[in-house]
Parts: sequence; C-alpha cells; structure tokens
Amino acid sequence: MQAIGYENTTTTLPNWVPTVHKEQPRGYAYANAGYNIHIYGKGDSLYTISTGLTASQGVSVGPVEDWARKAFGSANPSRMQHAVGEVTTGVWRPGLLTPTEIHQALQTSHYEQRTAEQALRILVEKLDEILLFIEPSPTGLKSYGHKTRELLILACTEIENSWVRYLSLAGHSTGRFTTNHYVRLLGPLHLADYEIAFALFDGLPALRPFLGWSSTSPTATLPWYDAYNKTKHDRATHFSLATLENCLHALAAAIALFCVRYSPFPLIAEQSSLSALVRQHVTIQLRDPDLHSFYVPLISLPSTYTKALICTRASEFVAPWVQIPLVV
Repeated sequence: MQAIGYENTTTTLPNWVPTVHKEQPRGYAYANAGYNIHIYGKGDSLYTISTGLTASQGVSVGPVEDWARKAFGSANPSRMQHAVGEVTTGVWRPGLLTPTEIHQALQTSHYEQRTAEQALRILVEKLDEILLFIEPSPTGLKSYGHKTRELLILACTEIENSWVRYLSLAGHSTGRFTTNHYVRLLGPLHLADYEIAFALFDGLPALRPFLGWSSTSPTATLPWYDAYNKTKHDRATHFSLATLENCLHALAAAIALFCVRYSPFPLIAEQSSLSALVRQHVTIQLRDPDLHSFYVPLISLPSTYTKALICTRASEFVAPWVQIPLVV
C-alpha cells in the first residue's frame, strides 16, 4: 500500500480551525480497512509527521486522490517511496516521532542510545572547553592547536564507527573500508539533508557537512575529513589543518549521523544534560529533503469508528513498523 504526499491548500474539517493547512502544509493519505486516512505534516525544519493530527472518513466511491483533493485541496500529489508502515532498517526519517516508536522502528535500545549520547556529549563538551580560549569569530575559526586536533580526531573516529556500523548493517563484510566505501552511504542515509547551525558563531553559515560529497573524489570532496586524515597521520606537516572550523564541520557530521540512527529528538526535545548542551550550541534541521522518502504510519481504525470526516488523535491505532533492508 502506497500513500500519496501533497500540499494542503484548504481546511474543510467540521468545527475545526480553518487555518490548519497553513500551519501543517503537508499531507499524506491512503485508504485502509474501509477508511481514508490523512496525516498532517510540517513543511520545514524537521518536517514532523504526527499521528496526533490525523483526519479520517469512511471510504466512499472513488480513489483516495479524489478524497484528498476534495477534503484538503491536495496540490502536487505524488507517490511516497516506502509502503505505508514501512521503514528502512536503522535510518530515521520524518514520520517517526515518539521515543517508543523510534526504538521499535529503528530497532535501537535504550542502552545503545545512551552510549551514543555519552560519546556525543564528550565531543560537545570538548568544543565548550575550546571556546573558553578561542573566540567564535571569523579569525578564531582558523585557529588550531592540540585541543582542536584532539577534537577533530575524536569526532571523525566516531563518524567512522557510524559508517562502519551502517556498512555492516547493509551486509558488507568487515574489512578495511575507505571513503570509496563510505560515500555509498550518502544517499541511503540522506546525509546531505542535515543542516547544523552553531549559534555562538556570528557570521558562520549553517553547515551541511555532507553536501557535495562525491564518489568521483570521495576524500577531497569531504574537506574536513581529508584534514583529519592528514593531521592524524602527519601532524608535523598538516597540523594547521586541525582548525576550529574543521572541528565544527566534523562535529556537525557526528550530530547528523546520531540523528540518522536515533532521530534528532533526543538532542532537541528531551530533558537531559546532553539536550541542554546541544540546544545551547546548535540547531538542527533538514534542508531540501526528498519529501517522498519520509515514512507514513499505518493506521488501522476499528470498524466501529465513526465514518464521518473527523480529525483526531490516532496514535493508539498505529501498527508496528515493518523494517526493510538497508541497501548500500
């Protein structure tokens, strides 16, 4: 079963706020078990799709496309890539929201996530320490020293660990991987979507650490990673590459990979010391993502549910997510 995604242009829900389509400009619809289902979604930042704002109506004559057009003014409809209720193993996309469903869908554990959070917290704390001595200014971005080199190496080591885990998850045998292997993860993990902005750095553009990564030159097109390799193996010659700016790109990449595995929400929505630290330094969003790659929850309403057009919270009717293999 494939859902359609579209832009909402009107609100016809009885006794409902008439501007819902402006606040929730995305819609996802399909027919299931005698009901047409429409789930609202945001149109920016993290493109949140929440079953807490779900519309339904008993199926009448005609395809779901006609219903979406009549009820929500659907514009530019197109088919989603994943079947309804389906996720790619280990890869977060909008459509997964609550901690419970994220753990189930991505097959993560509380312990695994907390271990990853601790590793990321160490990186952010090291940045915090460096900023006690280097001013976050355009001039300061070019600064380098043993502390920045340490942070760059630690961040890139975490990134490599994530890359190797995903290659293993996709069935690639363990061995000596290089960027020729790692770059294959760019598309399946949607790495180029992630944009990380550092709040304390005036004039520093938001960073998209994986944007421009290319299989034709997989090391050179990731300059911060190239800098890590050079300064790690030949400090005497390439010490000056361990700049604060390269550290920020590497930290942004580590944050992006954390989000791929566990979602951004532990970093921006939970009440934890890591979340407070991350919110102090960065904002996280998806920039120009492929809207068709999002996940659409499978909602199965009971036969006794009202057949009238209604908008309500449908979280209790969401089926468990089904995983399909990660292909790299």
